[in-house]
Amino acid sequence: MKTLILTALLAAVAAPAAFAGAKCEAHPKDKWIKEADFKQKLEKDGYQIKKFKVDGNCYEIYGKNKEGKKVEIYFDTVSGKAVKSEIED
Repeated sequence: MKTLILTALLAAVAAPAAFAGAKCEAHPKDKWIKEADFKQKLEKDGYQIKKFKVDGNCYEIYGKNKEGKKVEIYFDTVSGKAVKSEIED
């Protein structure tokens, strides 16, 4: 029983760390690229955006890249550079 409780506790603590978002630099909101403009740029670059959201100080997308692979990417809100990405193999 102790092993089961310990395993459950470790899983609960480790899970949020495994799925932690990116750490983007904080910028004043008036300096951010407008969401609509950034979405349009990404789509022009070949991304198919399923979900676009603000996560802390990052823009985050879920969708597909131009190769059709599933992606989860965090972008800096001022430069538009990718800060963290996960691409399905």
